[in-house]
Amino acid sequence: MIKTDQVLDAKGLACPMPIVKTKKTITNMEPGQVLEVQATDKGSTADLKAWTERVGHQYLGTVEESGTLHHYVRKTTDSEEKQETTYEVVVNNDELQRKLESSEDLTVVDVREEAEYSFNHIPGAISIPMGELDNRLDELGKDDEIYVICRTGTRSDLAAQKLADRGFNKVTNVVPGMSDWNGPTEKSIG
Repeated sequence: MIKTDQVLDAKGLACPMPIVKTKKTITNMEPGQVLEVQATDKGSTADLKAWTERVGHQYLGTVEESGTLHHYVRKTTDSEEKQETTYEVVVNNDELQRKLESSEDLTVVDVREEAEYSFNHIPGAISIPMGELDNRLDELGKDDEIYVICRTGTRSDLAAQKLADRGFNKVTNVVPGMSDWNGPTEKSIG
């Protein structure tokens, strides 16, 4: 059993809420303390890894037990902490829909979990869940016009930053994402 200083119950919450609650909780902790975040959202593993990488906290790992993910994060010292950033190149859903309707040459990358994508996605969007992004970068062109989408714009923000950091030149985050998408969608299940 891993010794923790605080436990956060984020079970039943979908992105971005596990991250939002983690940020709030860890702010009130002392440097070096370990937070256990209990979640059921499968995407929370990739989200926490990406978020901790961006802000300097240490992602220790995740253990799954009886359908609950137990994430462990060590709060960094003030000198190690990084200023949290958001990706600045953003379009709203209507702007993306207009671009798609005008047949512009663009790539939509959906970084939600596979099950979310399967039941409802933009036609032609490529499914690359956030947790697989690092291993699937070769599926994208560094000079392609890439629009990253998730459910709310939070996970896609982290993915857009990651792509830009890895040399992708034309990356845009779509906000608010699929939670408010009014354009055409399709399913990829039988």
